[in-house]
Amino acid sequence: MTQNEMLEKIIKTLDNKKAEEIKAIKITDLTILADYFIIANGTSTTHTKTLAEEVEYQLSQEGIEPNRTEGYNGSNWVILDYGDIVVHVFYKETRDYYQLERLWSDGEMIDIGAYLT
Repeated sequence: MTQNEMLEKIIKTLDNKKAEEIKAIKITDLTILADYFIIANGTSTTHTKTLAEEVEYQLSQEGIEPNRTEGYNGSNWVILDYGDIVVHVFYKETRDYYQLERLWSDGEMIDIGAYLT
């Protein structure tokens, strides 16, 4: 699966499960951590956990497993690290507090409109 196909799969999965405010930020030129951050939030800790689990499940069906996961215990902020793509799924208040989009505002916001229903 190419990087673009993986981005599309993650974004569509989040959208299908009613994630809010899905954003994709290209950070290739800013850090060696990853090429892209995908940021979304759920409406509750249960919804947040479900969003992350569904992304992990859908990619595992394609034979892709995360290098690392963190945050399932509290489900306020779940991180799925797929190497080139890191998925951040927040509970809304936690997202508002950390403001990752502001921290990575030098990155390139990717137009994901074609992937959303």
